[in-house]
Amino acid sequence: MGFWGWRRRSGILLASLLVWMGGCNWSKAPKPASIAIDGSSTVYPITKAVAVAFQQTQPQLLQELTVEFSGTTGGFRKFCEGKIDISNASRPINRTEMNLCNRNDVRYIELPIAFDALTVVVNRENNWVDKLTVLELRKMWEPAAEGKIKKWNQVRATFPERPLNLFSPGVDSGTFDYFTEAIVGKVDASRKDVVFSEDDDILVQGISQDPNALGYLGLAYYEKNKDKMKAVPIDNGKGPVAPTLENVLRYRYRPLTRPLFIYVNAAKAQEKEVLKDFVSFYLKNAPKIVSQVGYIPLTEEHYHLASVTFYRQEVGTVFAGRADFDLTLEELLRKQAQFQ
Repeated sequence: MGFWGWRRRSGILLASLLVWMGGCNWSKAPKPASIAIDGSSTVYPITKAVAVAFQQTQPQLLQELTVEFSGTTGGFRKFCEGKIDISNASRPINRTEMNLCNRNDVRYIELPIAFDALTVVVNRENNWVDKLTVLELRKMWEPAAEGKIKKWNQVRATFPERPLNLFSPGVDSGTFDYFTEAIVGKVDASRKDVVFSEDDDILVQGISQDPNALGYLGLAYYEKNKDKMKAVPIDNGKGPVAPTLENVLRYRYRPLTRPLFIYVNAAKAQEKEVLKDFVSFYLKNAPKIVSQVGYIPLTEEHYHLASVTFYRQEVGTVFAGRADFDLTLEELLRKQAQFQ
């Protein structure tokens, strides 16, 4: 075959190839998608660690994966407006948020992912507090204390006459909601003359620099900063109990033990294959990552039930819009089973 014959035949083959390519359904190839996550600063370290691990497994399917924190309340607000795919939460969704989701036709899948011991902490130089009762915590934090309970010896007569400087998660935080309801008896019922922040690292910094400070935050932030703060055992009428793994699992650390959650937009999980893959990856790897971060993993059966709930797209909540302060792992398991 001469040069011109070869060139003519090559042209025909190329034209045929282009026609074949044009007729192929290339839309079947998965397009990179984004995942947006916001909410609880307490759950943030877990989800962030999962996101980093997931990004290493499927970078070709992921355009962008953002994990931010604006507090549980702030996260639910964005989630129920359809602005994010997953909401991290350090408490169950409440009635107001459920109504907002309903108004915007957002259906959610509730997935418990860990247990937390909400931890009361003081500065390392504090040598007078070895325990606090629930009643003493209430005396410090209730709205009636504002402008009045300003010194340590006003909490307990044997404490020194030193300033009482309080640090609290921000009012959009699920930790704030949970603590105020558990200790004061009503959500959002707290004195306002304290240092508020949605960023737990800022709370850690403030408490670690102030010998007269007291605050509360998630267990993982305490575990990460043990050299800067001291955890205070809490006495709920049966003696002081420290926030440890053993005490949480034995249901001794009441009423400051709580489950942690992620809430997934059900419709978006159907639309985005990568979101579905991410949640499956999350539940599969949660036991290891939760422990590494400093929280308390659920049992294998819990994670299996969560996977089944997600696979079946079971939407809604089993908490009726409020926290449960007497919740054990067994009771959480029974609540999860209500979805089945």
